[in-house]
Amino acid sequence: MEFSAKQIAAYIGGTIIGDENATVHTFAKIEEGVPGALSFLSNPKYTHYIYETQSSIVLVNKDFEPEHEISATLIKVDNAYESLAKLLNLYEASKPKMVGIDPLASIAQTAKIGDNVYIGPFASIAEGAEIGDNTIIYPHVTVCANAKVGHDTILYPSVTIYHDCRVGNHCTLHAGCVIGADGFGFAPSAEGYDKIPQIGITIIEDNVEIGANTCVDRATMGATIVHKGAKLDNLIQIAHNVEIGSHTVMAAQNGVAGSTKIGEWCMFGGQVGIAGHIKVGDKTYCGAQTGIAGTVKGNATYLGSPAIDARQYMKSYAYLRKLPDMANEVSALKKEIELLKKQLNK
Repeated sequence: MEFSAKQIAAYIGGTIIGDENATVHTFAKIEEGVPGALSFLSNPKYTHYIYETQSSIVLVNKDFEPEHEISATLIKVDNAYESLAKLLNLYEASKPKMVGIDPLASIAQTAKIGDNVYIGPFASIAEGAEIGDNTIIYPHVTVCANAKVGHDTILYPSVTIYHDCRVGNHCTLHAGCVIGADGFGFAPSAEGYDKIPQIGITIIEDNVEIGANTCVDRATMGATIVHKGAKLDNLIQIAHNVEIGSHTVMAAQNGVAGSTKIGEWCMFGGQVGIAGHIKVGDKTYCGAQTGIAGTVKGNATYLGSPAIDARQYMKSYAYLRKLPDMANEVSALKKEIELLKKQLNK
């Protein structure tokens, strides 16, 4: 499909600088732009590319003022990155959707399948499971007994939804994601470890996206819950009885131990570790590899392990970098003190 700058600007509420009849039919990074492509500029580090890009249209922020001539048509918006996301969603929605049940899929007689559903080959839908309207289930997905998947949700290949678990509407679960495996519960005994049955479930609310090979364990009792709008990256471990607040985002390789409650609108960088049985307040921000060992208040940024206030961490790190020099100074001072002692003793 082809769109003009005039059509695009009307859709995202932008202002055109250049040819309103310029057209695009694809997307490209600004540094890889080609004629007929739409690109965007939001990071100042990429500004130099706008003067040489071959893209036909470029989205820019309203405060952008070119220093040299630009051949592309510009569309100025409040936030170029958000506007690009809006256009990409429109582009995805325009693609034809797969519909129908492949003859190689296994569907239990008591399963309930909604309208306009796609179920790929070798997918398995067990007894009592429910699949909502317009949901797409790729090959080798397993939806176990009495599990429920909402409408307009996508389950990519090899996703597994364990028995009785719930996945909401408009969710996306990427390849290899596991929802509702047993929580890591074992009681020490004289002979080793006795398994504690995990009789709870996992609930994934609406508009949640979960990355490839991420695991959200079922609760020992009750439910492990990922609330609406949360986004989890690849290779994340969410333990039993954890609660992830609405619109919280986690980058790859985060680990959250059991029974921890995480607030809303939090942001966690890669490899953040969070201890069990604690609370993390709303709007908590953690840099990569932060270790949260105890309850922390929200509306704050943390770094380090164990985590401390980000400003305090940066000050401490500045001293840490100076430790070798400081050690040498202390060693020199010790030698001077020893010399002074010898002179005094004489």
